[in-house]
Amino acid sequence: MSVKFIDFNPQYQAIKKEIETNLHAVYEKSNFILGQEVKDFEAAFSQYCEAKYGVGVNSGTDAIFIALKALGIGKGDEVIVPTFTFIATALGVSYTGAKPVFVDVESGTCNMDAAQIKAAVTKRTKAIMVVHMYGQPADMEEIKAIAKKYKLFLIEDAAQAHGARYQGKRIGSLGDVACFSFYPTKGLGAFGDGGMVITNNQKIADMARMYRDYGRRDRYEHLFIGYNTRLDTVQAVVLMQKLKFLDEWNRMRAQAAEHYRDLLKNVKGIELLSPKEGRTHVYQTFAIRVLNGRDKLSSHLQDKGIGVLIHYPIPVHLQKAYKDLGYKRGDFPAAEKLSKQVLSLPMYPHITKEQIEEVCQSIKEYCCS
Repeated sequence: MSVKFIDFNPQYQAIKKEIETNLHAVYEKSNFILGQEVKDFEAAFSQYCEAKYGVGVNSGTDAIFIALKALGIGKGDEVIVPTFTFIATALGVSYTGAKPVFVDVESGTCNMDAAQIKAAVTKRTKAIMVVHMYGQPADMEEIKAIAKKYKLFLIEDAAQAHGARYQGKRIGSLGDVACFSFYPTKGLGAFGDGGMVITNNQKIADMARMYRDYGRRDRYEHLFIGYNTRLDTVQAVVLMQKLKFLDEWNRMRAQAAEHYRDLLKNVKGIELLSPKEGRTHVYQTFAIRVLNGRDKLSSHLQDKGIGVLIHYPIPVHLQKAYKDLGYKRGDFPAAEKLSKQVLSLPMYPHITKEQIEEVCQSIKEYCCS
């Protein structure tokens, strides 16, 4: 049995009729840029995140960039970020002219290690950006205390954690600003790129709206140099329909993850990442640690028609793009070790028990041979 890494079709079938009807309405009105549907989705998603304001943008990367610009971060500033993440987390910082300063992560969760943050703070530090890796919230209480102590902005890169909760509160409402991606593979995914800046601060929201739209206040009044990075009306229609199903789809992901955990908990050479108490994990990705031979296991599964991915084989501090920052191998041992061990298994809301069992049986065949 072949198993796709992700299958979008069941989601599409669940919302097909509503999307086609609402897209037709957009085509008739021809309000393709910042139409009413965008405003409606911004309001709906910010409310879902238990926050006041939402600003739709072109991608999750742009959400980070625009959020940082709205906070006034730029050349000469530093932003602390985890090194075990997709490079977009750091690129958003670099685009502003600021410098990303990397810290290590926890081996058990792949989230930023709060104990490592204080040593990275300098006089130039303006913000800490956490990443809720794979869908599990980071240690927000500890990190928020550090941000408060040093008077730093706290930014959530929530691209992988739509709908997750930390101590009962929605991810997206826990810092000064949060950044979401609606890339198709995300828990809430568009039919293309998209993103959103979420905040409870009206000034930040107003600045983000101007930065995303040429720095203008009115049609031909531009207060500063802005950018063209707006969420398309068509994508807002898709996302609004999917949002209605997000909690149910997250519940289905959690059930699938529990089945994985039951089947893999005693497999030799496999370690499961650790969900922490006081938070809900939405399992955008179900990742395992393969203690030896990760790449060989990956090839074995792919040969059997099972889709797997590696997130992330090169920590950001070792990417050639950031060679000029002077980091070297050995600087962040946990992230470097994880980069050689982590393997992401098929995960999406409609994955079946039989498919999960096929994946796990193939892993056991390899690990026990």
